[in-house]
Parts: sequence; structure tokens; C-alpha cells
Amino acid sequence: MPVGIFAACHHLRRAGRLTPADDRLFTEVDGWFIARLPYPPFYADGNTVRAVPWFKPGAAALIAALAPLEDLLRRYAVPYDVVRSPDPGTIIYEDAFQIGVLPYVRRPAQVRKASPSTTDLP
Repeated sequence: MPVGIFAACHHLRRAGRLTPADDRLFTEVDGWFIARLPYPPFYADGNTVRAVPWFKPGAAALIAALAPLEDLLRRYAVPYDVVRSPDPGTIIYEDAFQIGVLPYVRRPAQVRKASPSTTDLP
């Protein structure tokens, strides 16, 4: 099942694949986001509703700050897609930077395969 960039990096950590330096980098970037983003309430119970967070297009500075995590995925050969959608699902949460949605169904969306020369995210 596809996961977001933070979950993909957490998977690398849990699998013991990150070097100590990369683990510190992930901790630093994750902490930076935790300090700046509101915490969606669906995470309070471990996200049992399986909501999917999406950055809003206007959150350009936050999206740009994901570059170190994209680099981690590339360096550890974790394939990923950058996905944009005008309607990713039923919105159950919204703040100034992100939405949380319940996907309608897994259906084709505007997807591009990420490559080492690609750094922008939705």
C-alpha cells in the first residue's frame, strides 16, 4: 500500500536501514515539521480511520523542506511517486497547510515517477 514520505522514512528507520547520521537527519526534519504543523486529530488513536494527509498547494515552504527526506528515499533506493489531485477524497480535517482525507477508492490520479533530478512534491 502506498504511504507518505514520512511513513516511508519511518519504515527505513524501523527496518534498521538508516545510518546513524541519516537517522539524526530524519529526526531533525521530522521534528521541524512537528513544531510547525498542527497535529490532525485522526492521529490521536493511531489513525484508525486511515486518513491520508495532503499538503495544500500553497504550503510551498513546507513542501520544499521535504527535500532532505526525498534525498533519503533516493539514496536508499526506495521508489516513490509524487501525486497531485484536485480531489483526493472526502476531507475530514483541514488547517492552513494540509488536509486529511478519506480516499474514495484507489483510483488513477495525476502521478509522475520521481527521479534523482526531481525535487518538488505536492
